[in-house]
Order: sequence, then C-alpha cells, then structure tokens
Amino acid sequence: MPMIADSRALAELCDRLSTAPYITVDTEFMREKTYYPQLCLVQVAGPDEAKAIDPLAPGMDLAPLFELLANPKVLKVFHAARQDIEIFLHLSGAVPAPLFDTQVAAMVCGFGDAVSYETLASQLAKARIDKSMRFTDWALRPLTEKQIQYALADVTHLRVAYEKLVRKLEKNGRAAWLDAEMAELTTPATYQVEPENAWRRLKPRSSSPKFLAVLKELAAWREREARERDIPRQRMLRDETLMEIAAHHPADTTELGRTRGIGKGLVEGRMGVAILEAVKRGLALPEDQIPKPPERVEVPRGLGPVVELLKVLLKMKCDEHGVASKLVANVADIEAIAADDDADVPALHGWRRELFGEDALKLKHGRLGLGFCTDGRRLRLVPIEPVEPPAEPAAAIEAD
Repeated sequence: MPMIADSRALAELCDRLSTAPYITVDTEFMREKTYYPQLCLVQVAGPDEAKAIDPLAPGMDLAPLFELLANPKVLKVFHAARQDIEIFLHLSGAVPAPLFDTQVAAMVCGFGDAVSYETLASQLAKARIDKSMRFTDWALRPLTEKQIQYALADVTHLRVAYEKLVRKLEKNGRAAWLDAEMAELTTPATYQVEPENAWRRLKPRSSSPKFLAVLKELAAWREREARERDIPRQRMLRDETLMEIAAHHPADTTELGRTRGIGKGLVEGRMGVAILEAVKRGLALPEDQIPKPPERVEVPRGLGPVVELLKVLLKMKCDEHGVASKLVANVADIEAIAADDDADVPALHGWRRELFGEDALKLKHGRLGLGFCTDGRRLRLVPIEPVEPPAEPAAAIEAD
C-alpha cells in the first residue's frame, strides 16, 4: 500500500530508508484557519520506493520520521523547501539536515528564477505533472487512490530531477555555490518570527517615529495572540487595520471604534482593551527602542545610467554562465553597488562577486566597457583604460 497509516509501518519504512543515500520529501498542509500549518500528508521516497504518510491517522507517532529527517547520513531533497521545513521545525524542533533544494539548485544551473516543480519534472524527468488537485482539502479523510498517487508524484519525479541536477553541479563545479544557499535554509532563525520584529513584515508606509513605535507594539501583540490562539494573523486583525490604528493611535474605545475594519464587538471586548494597551506601550517607548525604517539607498544624481548598465551586465553574465539573475542580485543590490563600492550586498561577496561583482565595479569605474560582437547580436566586455572625467566648467565671472 502506498499509504502508511500506523506507527509500526512508519517505523519500518524509516528504518529501511535510514540506509539510503538520499530521500525526497514533500508535504501537503492546510493553513487557512490556523497560525501554524496543519500537516495533512507527508510524501517520502527513497531510490526504490515511495510512500505517503498519514499524520492524521489515529495514534500516529511521527517520531521515526523526525529521526530520519535528522539523520546526518541521509540527504533530504525538497523542492522549494521553506514551507515544508517550517512545518517540521515547528513539530520536531529541528530543521531537516543535510538538505538539498532542487529549486535553488535549478537556479544555480540556469533553469531560471524560482523554477516550478512542474517545469523541472518536465525538463529533467520528462514527466507531466497533473495539478488538477492542487486545491484539495488534504485534511478530509479518507483520501482517494487518485489523491495519493497525485501527492506521490511530487516525490517520485523529484528523484530523477535531483540526480540530474547533482550531475550538472559536478560538471559545472558549482556545488559550493549551492552549499552557501543551503546554509541559510538549514538555519532555524530563517523560519522564526520574533514578535518584536513582526512589524517588519508589514512594509510600513510611514517613517514617523510615533507611527513605527505604535506599529511595533501592535504587531508584536497580534503575533503573540495569533500564535497562542493558533489562528492566522490576518483573520485576527488585517494588516491595513493595524497600520490604520498605528497612524491614528486612538486613546479610548470611542476613537478606536472609528477605525475602519473594526467592529463594535471587538472594540468593547477583550481585544479592544489589548489594542489600546499596545498603543499606550508604543507611545511610551524610549527613543532607543523605537524601530528605524529600513534604510533606502538613494542613488546619487547622475548614477541612473550606471544602474542601467549594471542591469545589462547582470543579465549578460547570468545568461553567459547559465544562472538565474535573481540568485545573484536584485535591483536594490545594483543600486547599492552604483552608490557604494563597499555596499554590504551578496553580489559583492563569495561566488557572486566572482561572477558579477568584480566586473560590476570595473564597469562602474570605466575599466570595462560593453560592446557588440562582430555578429551584432551578442554583447561582450571590452577592457579599457580609465578616462578622467572632464573638469567642471569654470563659473562665469559677472562683469561689474
């Protein structure tokens, strides 16, 4: 049977897979009504077998699965792993490791930005993924045979994709590039939201210290409350409402009741009291605890053309080396490089600097140029001697 619904069968599966060089893993979950994802199905495949695990089965003990995911001798292969890892971290307290994310590996190998599993399965495993059940309610039981087979396809074709990506990485010598990305994915802090930092997710529209102080306290209160009650943040209080309250910082229930998106029952109940208390805490924050808005890099006047040239260079380099541009640098990184040679951006560190950063600085300072090849269709880099900028014209002397 492809479906495991009892602890003994799960333990036996995990024991067999503990000697495998790698396993492919995927999950199906629901999150519409909860703060934490509700794990509904786990799909696991070794080189020779694939099973779906029912975590909702009565008496199911997932400890053998968590032990397998923590086994340092077995590589865990995911596609777009972040949400799956968040689930396992919450349930077991540990991030699966060692880890291989085929989406990141595909970006390193030139398959484009954030390539989908369907695309990867099609190009590498020559398989067509049926996504007709992507909106299935995976919490309902029993699951049909068709649903189970649909879910298993997310790990069976992943085996072929993984093996071909590994060969590509060995051939192009980029395994170390992937290691740097996996280090971030296997760090628990990547998935943990501290209530005090929850305001950063809201992209505040104001830089007013009073607004940010109140927003910080409101967002922290909502995060703790949503986590404790296990309900989605937005279902408890929408982002727009939170920022509206921060903007007007009401002092009493009458003022709070004027806020769009808040009902009378909420205002006069326990949550209304908690919101007003959070507002008071925000207004009373010492200056050194008031959050600072993210610093925006201001591109100095006249550097617009430099930014555009660096964008062209990025595309040229990524096309030439077969790597997704999103993995190397974004627009903010490029603007930072245009403004500052020592900008603290990934593109000026490690393999990204070797691929793009060094030449970006040379292009910026006139030691490299961009030109067309003789076919008139491809760009090339042209070493050039730097030219001193023309002297500023002398100011005209007014006649007496």
